[in-house]
Amino acid sequence: MRHVTLLDGGMGQELFLRSKKLATPLFSAQAMLDDPEMVIQLHSDFIEAGAEVICLNAYAATPERMTRDADPSFFEMIQKAAVKAALAARKNTRKAVRIAGCLPPLVASYRSELIPPKDQAMRSYELIAHQQVHSVDLFIAETMSSVAEARYVCHAVDRTDKPIWVSFTVDDADGTCLRSGEQLLDGVEEAAAGGAEAILVNCSTPEAVGQAMAILSKQDLPFGGMANGYVAAAKLKPGDTVDKLATRDDLDPNGYANYAMNWTEQGATIIGGCCGISPAHIAELRRRIDVSQEYLA
Repeated sequence: MRHVTLLDGGMGQELFLRSKKLATPLFSAQAMLDDPEMVIQLHSDFIEAGAEVICLNAYAATPERMTRDADPSFFEMIQKAAVKAALAARKNTRKAVRIAGCLPPLVASYRSELIPPKDQAMRSYELIAHQQVHSVDLFIAETMSSVAEARYVCHAVDRTDKPIWVSFTVDDADGTCLRSGEQLLDGVEEAAAGGAEAILVNCSTPEAVGQAMAILSKQDLPFGGMANGYVAAAKLKPGDTVDKLATRDDLDPNGYANYAMNWTEQGATIIGGCCGISPAHIAELRRRIDVSQEYLA
């Protein structure tokens, strides 16, 4: 078994549960302003659980979402706060974790028809990267729903000196297809051509992520997955809140780890969690990875 890099889990849902406040479209970003210590603690909990890479809590802090749901002037403030929180967690835990910049869908998850035109998308991703590049070790473009979205984000990051991992979201009923209806393989080839150093699938059901592994394994780059713990999230509309989502009963830490470790048997060397996956899930993955690698040593 090759070394498996363990990522963190989902920030947004866990912050919502810990805050005990009403959900809003930007609640995860708002937490950077209202309660940054809670964000630092959650990052720290993921690190203590065994995550080797943590991602900035900046998923909702895009120029487009700030304009739609808040005040555009908050963009830079939230981005800086997200960087500060991740750096503080690494310092507090004294663990040599890597920090990943967060390059999310600019308008809404899963909705490929809402991806901005190329020039606007490039400008926005460059703005985000500029806020994060000096403090992160790599970028993760997550929840990419189309081939074009992956192309735009790779081009934007190509102007920095940091590596990029591209993570696609796939159809929950068919893990070989992107949410746009395009073939996952086409997205993988586009990301690889754009300079991606790893290819992932995230924000989809564990079953769909498992289906995607056969596609990801067709290229020579490291690959892996981060699944959701929700029953389904595809019906969320732009601006909807996560309190509408139900968590699957079969995806406790043990149940989720059963799926994720199966991905490693298919060759995945990067695993973690997405929406609804907590530090407890990551701790169980850490335990299983360590046991597997000790057994094969």
